Amino acid sequence: MAATRRPGRNHLFVPGPTNIPDRVQRAMLVPSEDHRSVDFPALTKPLFTDTKMVFGSTDGTIILFPASGTGIWESALTNTLARGDKVLTARYGQFSHLWIDMAQRLGLDVIVQDEEWGTGAHPEKIEEALRADKGHEIKAVMVVHNETATGVTSDIGAVRKAIDAAGHPALLFVDGVSSIGSLPFYMDDWRVDCAIAGSQKGLMLPAGLGVICVSPKALKTAEGSAGRNDRLGHVYFAWADHLKQNPGGYFPYTPSLPLLYGLREALACLKEEGLENVYHRHHVLGEATRQAVAAWGLKTCAKEPKWNSDTVTAILAPEGVDAAAIIKHAYTRYNLALGAGLSQVAGKVFRIGHVGDLNELSLLGAIAGAEMSMLDNGVKVQPGSGVAAASSYLRENPLSKS
Repeated sequence: MAATRRPGRNHLFVPGPTNIPDRVQRAMLVPSEDHRSVDFPALTKPLFTDTKMVFGSTDGTIILFPASGTGIWESALTNTLARGDKVLTARYGQFSHLWIDMAQRLGLDVIVQDEEWGTGAHPEKIEEALRADKGHEIKAVMVVHNETATGVTSDIGAVRKAIDAAGHPALLFVDGVSSIGSLPFYMDDWRVDCAIAGSQKGLMLPAGLGVICVSPKALKTAEGSAGRNDRLGHVYFAWADHLKQNPGGYFPYTPSLPLLYGLREALACLKEEGLENVYHRHHVLGEATRQAVAAWGLKTCAKEPKWNSDTVTAILAPEGVDAAAIIKHAYTRYNLALGAGLSQVAGKVFRIGHVGDLNELSLLGAIAGAEMSMLDNGVKVQPGSGVAAASSYLRENPLSKS
């Protein structure tokens, strides 16, 4: 039986993949070309410099992989660490858990600080663990900046201060997949050694382009491990192969050509809006969503306001209500895609992503659809209350600072 056509556009409000601007989609409609031609570097060479903008870096080195953020996790670990190396990390959501799982499967000795889901990394605990590591056996600290499973953002600046206060030389690896290009990120100021991004979030592209910005310290570490017999294996994700080819504008293997054209246009979009305006816009949309949640009489998964994410809000369904049913109904009845609860919060939360190419009216459509789906599933909220609260806030708080 053929699927019934749904009129209008699908309203995409998962925290990634995100909505793609029309001009970015048009930029990716390109014919195939020779990626080893003399003309190709005119496209690629500026990308290695211009992409640093969204990382808040001038000192870092950009490497572009045909991969997801998961691949870039692996790239950061395998190029800098050896089998049995100790790494310190906190687990407070599905994506921090998955990065831990990867590190363990690669053969690293992972020291895990388990935190309550709905909170994030605790810098004071990181400092305590590093102070206790008198022999500096811990080689890296891994932190997920924005945990989309729970709608929580951790303070990376505070983590850097904790590492410095402990006087520890560990590398700092940060998963910025759902923050870079949307939330303030200052790689150089925070002295992040590997910052990880994916194309399908704040960069407003389809999935498939993994981006890493690597500090001089991390590059030096990678060079120093090159001759070690116990270093972690890496071929596809080897930095050295890219660093040989990238300065000339080329890649060690076939790149994702349309995504490179899309990246160029997406960076132009972000530059035209201005990153400070981008950050402000995400904060306003995030706060408007939280205003709606409060008006519904519900709670977010984030335990305190300091943990609130400005790219995704995870909303706790009332006791006895299946959040998965709200999500399914929103999709099948109203053509609205909401984020599902993952792992520990599966069936307990639904998520509204407010990341990427969105404005006030886009968000209000998602809030209205979520409200209708909740009502249809027996959640006793006042009809129109969430939309009214969000729209009142948005009328008083413009998306642009300028």
